[in-house]
Amino acid sequence: MIAKIGKGSNMYGAILYNQQKVDRENGAVLLLNKIPDTMDGRYSVAYFNKCFEPYLSANIKTEKTVRHISLNPDPKDEVSDEQFTEMAQEYMERMGYGNQPYIVFKHTDIDRMHIHIVSTCVGIDGKKIPDDYDHPRSMAICRDFETKYNLHKATEQEQKQANKVFKPVDYHKGDIKSQIASVVRHLPKYYSFPTMGSYNALLSLFNITAEEVKGERNGQPVNGLVYVAVDENGNKASNPFKASLFGKDAGVAQLQKHFEQSKEKMKTNPVRSVLKNTVELAMHTTSNEIEFRKQLTEHGINTIVRRNDNGRIYGVTFIDHESRSVWNGSQLDRNLSANVFNDWWNNGNKPELKTQDNPLSKTNTIDNQPTKDLFEFIPQEHSQNFDIGLFSLLPDAQGVDYKEETFAKRMKKKKRRLQ
Repeated sequence: MIAKIGKGSNMYGAILYNQQKVDRENGAVLLLNKIPDTMDGRYSVAYFNKCFEPYLSANIKTEKTVRHISLNPDPKDEVSDEQFTEMAQEYMERMGYGNQPYIVFKHTDIDRMHIHIVSTCVGIDGKKIPDDYDHPRSMAICRDFETKYNLHKATEQEQKQANKVFKPVDYHKGDIKSQIASVVRHLPKYYSFPTMGSYNALLSLFNITAEEVKGERNGQPVNGLVYVAVDENGNKASNPFKASLFGKDAGVAQLQKHFEQSKEKMKTNPVRSVLKNTVELAMHTTSNEIEFRKQLTEHGINTIVRRNDNGRIYGVTFIDHESRSVWNGSQLDRNLSANVFNDWWNNGNKPELKTQDNPLSKTNTIDNQPTKDLFEFIPQEHSQNFDIGLFSLLPDAQGVDYKEETFAKRMKKKKRRLQ
């Protein structure tokens, strides 16, 4: 079992993310703790949000008041609703949140059935509930659950994954050929990508680009591929390296097979609808490109935007690291095409998303809700070292988009030292 602990300040966003699953019949509410039932047994985002208000209003000085936790058994594990409920109660009790209001949601829209728990770390007295060493404590609880409920142990699998480190190429360090090799030799084994464009979108996270080379040899057409390291601005920073230097999996012929296999696999992949919902939620709850990309990154999704020399957006690609798949926006939905994002970010015309017409959805809108800073959703196993395993793919590789955020954090630390 794997537990993920998210910490943020947007309670409404955390509830909305989960309640939309329920509204779309991709989830269910399993348990309410210290939250009153309604007369008709039906709930809305507005109602749940109101139940947390006394605690959030009492907050004295805690910045990240929201806890958004997920408990994820192995896909092969069969866990009943009763067992999920027992796990949630024991987990929250042992983590120190047993007397807090919390909601337990079950998600059923991906192969890996799992639960999400939304709560607050602020007590009714306004003081923060201590969360020292929460990740090691959480891991210990998961190991206990594996024994108690006879679940598949996650430790060995995670250790194997942790040994497979994909790091961005740093051309300053030299030996660029070896750095590129450590990525391109193995990436197709882990990710589905249906086109050369989507492959390059994925490679861009590692400061690499692939270029097709076409010519003739002995009167016969020849198609080849070269790999080049790029700097933080996307400019070439090395000589080209032939794909043949990195083995057959990095060459054109094998990649073409991979593209076709990915297309077939992605046609029936249930992740498509999950990713579509997540992207639409980010469009609904953010106001600009920076916020949009940041929110998706916190859900393990990178956004690659391609612009021409005039700044027009001609491509938007989403890389979902949980499902290890790469999608163009138009693949997910025509309302997520490059033209839609260009109209929003370049022309200021934010798209209006249609919601499902059902009784619960109609109560899910609250005006003037805060939309920034959704929960930090980083796996607990990697929280201390963000470069370990597949999660090294997340923000670090695109530091150029987060310079402002990094600068702000640095100034905060400097301010603390001066106090």
